[in-house]
Amino acid sequence: MGHLDRTITVEELAARAGMAPRTFARRFRAETGTTPHDWLTNQRVLLARRLLEETPLSVEAVADQSGFGDAAALRHHFSRRVGATPHSYRTTFRDRVHSG
Repeated sequence: MGHLDRTITVEELAARAGMAPRTFARRFRAETGTTPHDWLTNQRVLLARRLLEETPLSVEAVADQSGFGDAAALRHHFSRRVGATPHSYRTTFRDRVHSG
C-alpha cells in the first residue's frame, strides 16, 4: 500500500473495498487476525525500519515519511513493535552491516 505518510482511515479503506466501515473492520480482522489500525501501524513500522536502514534521514523525517507525524509517535510505536528505539535500531543495524 502506498501513501503511508498520510492519514488513512477505516472509512476510507472501507469505501475503497465497497463496504460499510464496521463490515470492513470485521472482515479485515477475520482475514488477517488484526485490526486495520494495527495492520497499518505495522506497515508504517516496516517502512520506518527500511528508512532507518537505507537512508541517512533524521528520526523526525523518518517519522514524517512513514506516517507517524512526529518522532515521539514513531518512538512509541517502533519501540513497542521492534523492542528498540529508532536511534538504537539504526545504530545496531549499521554496526551489523559494517562488521559482517
